[in-house]
Amino acid sequence: MPDNTAAWLDSAYADFTVRSAPYRSPEAGQIVVRNHAVAVNPLDSIKQSTGDLMYRSLPYPSVLGEDIAGEVVEVGSGVTRFRVGDRVLAYAVGMEKGRDHQPEGGFQRYTVVESQLAAPIPDAMRFEEAAVFPLAVSTAASALFQSDQLGLRHPTSTAAPTGEVVVVWGGSTSVGSNAVQLAAAAGYRVVTTASPRNHERMRELGASAVFDYASSTVVRDVVAAIGTDPVAGLLAVGTGSAEPTVKIAAATGAKRVSMASPSVSMESVPRRAGLSRALVGMGVRLVSANVSLQAYCAVHGIRARFVWGSSLMNNEVGPMLWGEFLPRALADGSYLVAPTPEVVGFGLEHVQTALDLLRRGVSAKKLVVTL
Repeated sequence: MPDNTAAWLDSAYADFTVRSAPYRSPEAGQIVVRNHAVAVNPLDSIKQSTGDLMYRSLPYPSVLGEDIAGEVVEVGSGVTRFRVGDRVLAYAVGMEKGRDHQPEGGFQRYTVVESQLAAPIPDAMRFEEAAVFPLAVSTAASALFQSDQLGLRHPTSTAAPTGEVVVVWGGSTSVGSNAVQLAAAAGYRVVTTASPRNHERMRELGASAVFDYASSTVVRDVVAAIGTDPVAGLLAVGTGSAEPTVKIAAATGAKRVSMASPSVSMESVPRRAGLSRALVGMGVRLVSANVSLQAYCAVHGIRARFVWGSSLMNNEVGPMLWGEFLPRALADGSYLVAPTPEVVGFGLEHVQTALDLLRRGVSAKKLVVTL
């Protein structure tokens, strides 16, 4: 049995500690991946910084991490899509409720994943590039295509134009970059926001119009770019994105908004136990902002819902994305690596370094650790 090593979160607010970890063989429908690259996400940072405010079901010590890319070393019964030696990217769901948390966490040498949440990596794609996708593309697809979210038409290789518009606020984020590509591949005209330095990249990903989210006229500019075309739905990504997004919905008569981020940042909360002024203030602002947002939506007949990336495990969007669209689109090069990976270091001890950098803020990049 292979020797395994993990970056452990031993207690709330602690730094990650690298040491040995149990290795588990796959159950039916699962594969084991020897990770060559892992990426960090705000969810990992929030769990470490806020203790049990989120993911209360996670025991300590925990193995966090959702984004992995590596090589299949073992295949469970019933798996026909993969065999030992295949290069794959996969969505590790060990942080989710009801999962086998340690074996299915991403921040370790060997991770057990559901084969339905994995896809082959093209020969020309490096592991650190593949690691940018799993959580972000799953969240974007859940927001765009689930019937309880925007319920859009699914992407294909030959999608005809729908004549409708999809608005993605925060196009240069990890989720936004994938949402722009997925919506465009489904035949929608995409209007998005990003910093000016990222505008050309947004167009490369498929956006027809891009506006500076920091502009005082951005809501008016987006509405003008939409024109008289019907808006199929809007996705809000990034802190503070929901409020301008629902204003655009109200101005264009759109009825569905999917939200991938809270209205208030949790990064200002100090990483320590006990109440603090920052924690109390964040809680008050979060509740107040959500109440105001939902009241505004009620007045304008808008349905605004938060999206959770792992929800596609339980509906038709998961097989569509991971089994059909993503393998083909990556193989033929029509789906681009976005955002750009930035390798922080080699070895699991750099997971903590990556999360510290993430808290300081990154733009149009995905922080990756190679193994």
